Parts: sequence; C-alpha cells; structure tokens
Amino acid sequence: MSENITAGWDVIDASHQALREAVRGVPAGGWDLPTPCEQWNVTQVLQHAAGDQVGFAAFLTGEPGPAENPFEPSGELAEDPQAYTEAALERSARAWAGVDKNAEEVPVPVPPNKMAPSLGAGACALDAAVHAWDIALATGQPSPLTPELARELLPVAKSIVEPLRQWGAYAAVVPAEPGDDEVAELLRYLGRNPAWTA
Repeated sequence: MSENITAGWDVIDASHQALREAVRGVPAGGWDLPTPCEQWNVTQVLQHAAGDQVGFAAFLTGEPGPAENPFEPSGELAEDPQAYTEAALERSARAWAGVDKNAEEVPVPVPPNKMAPSLGAGACALDAAVHAWDIALATGQPSPLTPELARELLPVAKSIVEPLRQWGAYAAVVPAEPGDDEVAELLRYLGRNPAWTA
C-alpha cells in the first residue's frame, strides 16, 4: 500500500494526515465505540469520512462516487481499515493535485456544489480533519487538530456549514466557554463539545 500521496494543498495534506493517524491509532476492539457523532460508532464515522473524500474526488474527476451512501454507513467494513482509509485519501489527494488553483470554481459535493478552488479544498480538508478528531476522541487518542489547522479551517466552516446544518449534517453551535482556543472554537462551531467523552 502506497502512503502519503499528497494533494499539493497544505490544508488537505495536513487533514488527510490527521485522519490517517487517527485510524492507525484505533485499538483492537475500538471499532464499535461510540463517537461524538451521535448514533454512529467509530466504523461508521470512518465509512462516512472515507466516502466523503471519494465524493470530493468524484465531483472533481467525474469518476464513480463512493460505493455506499456516506450518510447511511453500515458499520460493516469488510477490508482492513487502514487500507480502506488510504484508498479514499489517495483518490482525494490525486483529484486535488489535478486542480488548477487559479480556476474560477471547481465542482464539489457540498452546497452550492461549485466553489473557488481554495474554498473547495478547505471544505474537503474540514471534513477529514473533524472526523479525524471524532475517531481520535472516541478511541482515547490525543486530538489531531492543531491550533494552526483549526485557524485555517474556521473561516472555511463559517463559509459552508450553515446550509449543511439546516440539512442536519452538523448539530447546533455549542456555546463558547472561557479559555477556548482555536481548536475549541472550531469544534463548537461545528456542533461538537471539545471536552466530549464517551
């Protein structure tokens, strides 16, 4: 299995690496644990995250999309989770590597389905990064979100999340608390409690 195919976009590459490492850190028996995504276990979050990466790739290249609906993950994974993750990340990275950064817009699987390349790349990265956090927190790993990455992703989130929140893809904003850093601010905006525990 080849590893660390890069998209050439720092924010995507960093987010892909966060998801890759979170999956690598899931312990034996950890795939059925609950996650910050209510009603989804770790396997389902991975299926959703991988499916979303394939979805971005499919929009960019015209190739087939994910084999199953990322919003109805089965929780049954027939293949090795790391290989499954890597295949999705490679498709996404290759697709983004072929994008003209100076293009006016690119097709993406989130409303309004066309965005400036930098915003589309940020949307793809946001998805990978937040689900890396979900998987890491669910399985007792440290947060893979750095303040630098969160700082880059927050304006992206504020540009794209509201239509998705109305559709149910994100929970309501969690109120801020004293001492919040950039990571906490991003997580709260995405409807997550930074102090979540199973």
